[in-house]
Amino acid sequence: MLNGAYWILNARLETGYEYEREQVVGTSTELFHIRIQDGSIQEIVVHTADLADELPKHDAKGLLLLPSFKDAHIHLDKTFYGGPWRAVRPAATIFDRIEQERQLLPGFISVSQERAEKLLALLLSHGSTHVRAHVNIDPVSELHLLEATKAALNTFDGKVTGELVAFPQHGLLLSDSVARVKEAVLNGAAFVGSVDPATIDGDMERSLQKTMEIAVETGAGIDLHVHDTGAAGLATLNRLADLTEEAGWQGKVTVSHAFAFATNSQEQVTGLAERFGKLDIGVTSTVPIGKLHMPIPMMDSNGVRVELGTDSVTDHWSPFGNGDNLEKVGRLAELYGFSSEFKLSQSIKYITRGITPLDEKGKQVWPAIGDEASLVLVQASCTAEAVARRAERRAVIHKGTLVSGAI
Repeated sequence: MLNGAYWILNARLETGYEYEREQVVGTSTELFHIRIQDGSIQEIVVHTADLADELPKHDAKGLLLLPSFKDAHIHLDKTFYGGPWRAVRPAATIFDRIEQERQLLPGFISVSQERAEKLLALLLSHGSTHVRAHVNIDPVSELHLLEATKAALNTFDGKVTGELVAFPQHGLLLSDSVARVKEAVLNGAAFVGSVDPATIDGDMERSLQKTMEIAVETGAGIDLHVHDTGAAGLATLNRLADLTEEAGWQGKVTVSHAFAFATNSQEQVTGLAERFGKLDIGVTSTVPIGKLHMPIPMMDSNGVRVELGTDSVTDHWSPFGNGDNLEKVGRLAELYGFSSEFKLSQSIKYITRGITPLDEKGKQVWPAIGDEASLVLVQASCTAEAVARRAERRAVIHKGTLVSGAI
């Protein structure tokens, strides 16, 4: 296995943008040799340089080097992936869906670790080496799915890093799960989760207060599912912003889905985006393509930290996921008309924790000496092509170790 100290030869790196009449029309690249050691990038030299040392050498043969990806929202613990095919069964309301889940959970417990490991292998093959996993905390499964997900991540130790969200899918208040969520945080979850404080819990203020209370008491972050649209969703997100500022929890709060941004007036959502940007409240999106059209470009321009996630690959909520975040950012580019070299190139940031090989002025900013050697080698001439064409992933490296594919 490729690990320890070694050279990657002839890796393609971006060196700048090409311009015509002050417009970006292409991306310049060159081939480099890159020395990896102790999990980080230690040396970068032009491909014509002589390498005198005896370290192992692996030829990338011109493959493009990108930062590895982050899947910022996935449910590993309750999935049909790795088991028999099952489509979604109809449910009239969210509460009917939750009741379906209550019936399914006992069966999930026994297979959760095995299926989570299969999902992690799938994510790795697509280039994601970091995941944020939301784990059910509820009266049926209690903390069993948390333990199963922790065990799966332990199996992938050295291949994937993960952070866990204690997620009371059946309602923080509705399922009387405040104590369970706190226990989950004390047993390995890094984030306090919740879901639709206004409609599922039925008491937006108390639900948000309890969520923030657990977070502050334990020092945890917050990552809330907020599907609520219209006035209820807007009120929830604005009140969350209030509580974030009051608690000094800037940079520690994320909202998953945040559909209120797609279902209120432009003036209202622009003001909300400005608040989120100032408070460093992140938003994770699955890039919905139905009736909801998330204003991601507007949010980004107002400083909102936007990341993308799979959500579910196939389960009782949706059968349509594939675990491929490069495909996801390609969908984003299609949806918002990011067809230019510049916009395609810069959009990679939504799946790389904000890292882009070139900054907006075309200066090479990645990779740099000392950067973590978590990398994806893809069959593409530049980042823009990789995003637009959903380039084939040939090799995935996590902290210097080859974890998928081959060189």
